Amino acid sequence: MSEARIRVGIGGWTYPPWRGSFYPDKLPQAKELEYASRQLAAIEINATFYGRQSPKSWATWAKTVPEDFQFAIKGSRFCVMRARLAEGAEGIGNFFAQGFSALGPKLGPILWQFAGRRAFDRDDIAAFIDLLPERLDGIALRHAIEPRHQSFNDVKFFEICRARNIAVVLEDSDDYPTVEGDTADFAYARLQRMREEVATGYDEAALDGFAKRARRWRQDGRDAYLFMINGAKVRAPAAALALQEQLGV
Repeated sequence: MSEARIRVGIGGWTYPPWRGSFYPDKLPQAKELEYASRQLAAIEINATFYGRQSPKSWATWAKTVPEDFQFAIKGSRFCVMRARLAEGAEGIGNFFAQGFSALGPKLGPILWQFAGRRAFDRDDIAAFIDLLPERLDGIALRHAIEPRHQSFNDVKFFEICRARNIAVVLEDSDDYPTVEGDTADFAYARLQRMREEVATGYDEAALDGFAKRARRWRQDGRDAYLFMINGAKVRAPAAALALQEQLGV
């Protein structure tokens, strides 16, 4: 069994304010993924929430990043925004048919983000989880659920996730509650309180707190994914790099 690993990353790689602050000024836009993937260990792709990506794109992205890099992929809105999640079999099938198995070992967790208004309904959530495939073209899949309603702080939710090795996303947000449960052999955090007036997005004390939590996950034998994903997005790369430095990864 390989040693647990901590990966720190950002959401996406194309964002104009990062030019000059993260990307070198004269770096061609076509080289942004290549550059970002050599500074960080993971990127969360959010475009998949809004639409399918082409098989050619997946193949190109796989070739562009280093061998030990991983992409996390955000599940389609057509799967998570319906009234009854249990009725989403067709949408889930379409989502997994878009070709991202081309990433091979560079495929990280699949993120399923629920709307803030969605409360915990045990039967519906359990049925949704039953629809999530465990493998795709021979690749073992990891799933992470990001609940955004306090009602998910429920032992029944954690039990459902634990039975399928599904991670509960730790969300650091001003807008949504933190729901925390150790339910999988990996951990997933989305850190969303960066401030533009802080050069590293989060201050040193906050970064130290995230680093301690990540080290605990690793010590427990769990891979850890931590994404600087929202808030003052212009600071996301600096925040991720600062956290990497604290962790020595």
